[in-house]
Amino acid sequence: MVLTYYGHAALQIEMNGTTLLFDPFITGNGHTEGIVTADDLSPDVILLTHAHGDHWGDTPSILKRTNALLVANYEIVMYANREHGHENIQPMNTGGAFDFGWGHVTQTYARHSSSFPDGTYGGNPNGYILQVEGKTVYITGDTCRFSGMARIGEAYDIDLCVLPVGDVVTMGPDEAVRCVEVLKPKLSLPIHYGTFPFLTGTPDAFSEKASGAGFESRSLKPGETLTL
Repeated sequence: MVLTYYGHAALQIEMNGTTLLFDPFITGNGHTEGIVTADDLSPDVILLTHAHGDHWGDTPSILKRTNALLVANYEIVMYANREHGHENIQPMNTGGAFDFGWGHVTQTYARHSSSFPDGTYGGNPNGYILQVEGKTVYITGDTCRFSGMARIGEAYDIDLCVLPVGDVVTMGPDEAVRCVEVLKPKLSLPIHYGTFPFLTGTPDAFSEKASGAGFESRSLKPGETLTL
């Protein structure tokens, strides 16, 4: 399994001959300049955590070009179907699970908000627990710490936790470390930082605090990969 980070919350995971793309905010994402364009990406599946423009991003154009399967909450997939004519969809919702041919996915709660750039309601924000190739990856989505994380940490042996650290509109480094303390992943990857001036939390601050708490983390520059 190979994970590529494209800055902000945009991630690609390649495994089992299948390519997953999360929250493809590429156009307008300063981190991707000179590294990747939306036209360079040809995922089999797009998974969205919520509908904000910095996560919905290039979803319509990528779906139109690739006919990728769109996985998201009911409101998001139906918006894509209604407004963009995309029919290859798999709706999910908080706590639900689906066994895809390439792996098992559980959609989790995320404590945030969600609306499309045009103001349309985007349903409840979510995260994802992926169980693929014998690994468990928890992508929290935009969130702060919530009590249910303790149950997730007890129920799953998490190999990688991907979580926001930019602060202001999500949790910052301190709160992210508190999440790690209850989730107990083998490795954490900080994301959702530095894209906009008001995102003051840094991956270095998170990594230092996580290390002090006894947990391993790794930061990726846009375009860098991590192999699990």
